[in-house]
Amino acid sequence: MIHRLPRTLRLDPSDTVIFVRAAEPGEWAVPGGFAFWDEDPAALTGQRRQEFRAGFLGLGSFGFATLVEVTEASAEERAAAVAALAAHIRARYGAPDEAAARAAAEEEIGFAESLCDHPPGTVLALARSVEAGAVRERFRTLHRRESAPVFGWVVEDEEEPDG
Repeated sequence: MIHRLPRTLRLDPSDTVIFVRAAEPGEWAVPGGFAFWDEDPAALTGQRRQEFRAGFLGLGSFGFATLVEVTEASAEERAAAVAALAAHIRARYGAPDEAAARAAAEEEIGFAESLCDHPPGTVLALARSVEAGAVRERFRTLHRRESAPVFGWVVEDEEEPDG
């Protein structure tokens, strides 16, 4: 079975400057809002604030990326992404056991998949904010402008997932 998952994309070196740790290009990714659960978003500054506001979490380096691209993934690649995320959740966030870490990873990967209901190659951007005390994530799809000679992107739509 073929799945669609986000994969990190780097069009220029800006991620290496604006984030504490930039994800490497081509990593499977998730929105990663859970990475900020123990932090007060209003108190975030500098690079950490940028990670909160616009970062997808890469599942290789566990660094952040501003953009991801919808990419087809095999069942084996999806399973490897779940396993990597589950191990990270257990080690970094103290999930009580492997089953809890795996359940959280499956949920986050499922959410990432739900964002990929676009053709492969579609670029996604994230804007995370706090509104009325709740964290809100908005996702935009970017499509290559056919008339642009090199890099020209146009925002086609903005969506807020139901989750």
